[in-house]
Amino acid sequence: MPFYMFTARYNSDAMKAMIANPADREAAARTVAESMGGMLHHFFFAMGQDDVVAIAEMPDDESVAALSMTIGASGAFSGGATTKLLTSAQAISAMSKASAAQYTPPTG
Repeated sequence: MPFYMFTARYNSDAMKAMIANPADREAAARTVAESMGGMLHHFFFAMGQDDVVAIAEMPDDESVAALSMTIGASGAFSGGATTKLLTSAQAISAMSKASAAQYTPPTG
């Protein structure tokens, strides 16, 4: 299954709720990923632009889109992003394909 990295920022209401009632947000992330046929590998709280970074394997891009829509519709986040990841083997395969590619760049 392909790997994806999710990053997200909680809104102030969600932060207030977590402070008032601390809970395992990793369990919630695992449940929603598994409900879409995926597997959560890592879930981190982060310091910086994003509050959460998660790495998951998901069956396909459509499942990831559905997952993003579900999480976005919850209203708990003020923003986020999803990045499809490549394994080293996939990157090497892409490098091999790139070496055979033919492209003429624009000239000035």
